[in-house]
Amino acid sequence: MIYRNATLNDLPAIVAIYNSTISSRLVTADTEPVTVEDKLDWFNKHQGKTRPLWVVENDGIMLGWVSFNNFYGRPAYDGTAELSIYLHPDARGKGLGRQVLQYSISQAPSLNIHTILGFIFSHNEPSIQLFVKAGFEEWGLLKDIALMDGNKYSLSIYGLKV
Repeated sequence: MIYRNATLNDLPAIVAIYNSTISSRLVTADTEPVTVEDKLDWFNKHQGKTRPLWVVENDGIMLGWVSFNNFYGRPAYDGTAELSIYLHPDARGKGLGRQVLQYSISQAPSLNIHTILGFIFSHNEPSIQLFVKAGFEEWGLLKDIALMDGNKYSLSIYGLKV
């Protein structure tokens, strides 16, 4: 398995993996599929050295992707990043998320990141367990802030100092 910086040619597959999670209402607050064009600005913000967008591949097949995102956009928070992990449907439930999370944690110091945050819907038990097993603790709860399909969902904030 390899981790590499995403290229523009990867963006359609990245978007397809992202879109595959929308209908579950477990992972993202997007309620409709996004397009490659929708994600271009986001992609371009991940071309620097401290907030990468990595593709996870095995034998040339994209299994998922990882991104570190700025937290709150103020200089005092430069060492804090939100981590997002998205896996291809065929790669879920096989331990890959654990491997990707551990790799991301191990790389954080080289990216000048000392605090990693995970913003996880409170009803997403698999992701919560993944982060807790990796040492993250719940640092906050934003109660009933997302409205999807007439239902309210809470967002838990998990954090780890590295």
